[in-house]
Amino acid sequence: MDRSTRNAAVAAAIILLGFGVIGFYMPAIVLWLGGLSPYAGGAAAALFVLAFFGVFWLRGRSQRRKGE
Repeated sequence: MDRSTRNAAVAAAIILLGFGVIGFYMPAIVLWLGGLSPYAGGAAAALFVLAFFGVFWLRGRSQRRKGE
């Protein structure tokens, strides 16, 4: 494993760990926001899912630019 693949693996592990911790508390966050407004709870859940894929999409774009 060379340096660039190790850095990519470490970055992916940190991102997954961060989203795992947030995902663990997500039901409580959605229920709390849902008590304020059902739309706020739904928006929080949607933003969480979009952010998960968005982070990896942005990382892929960044890696592609470095290769050019």
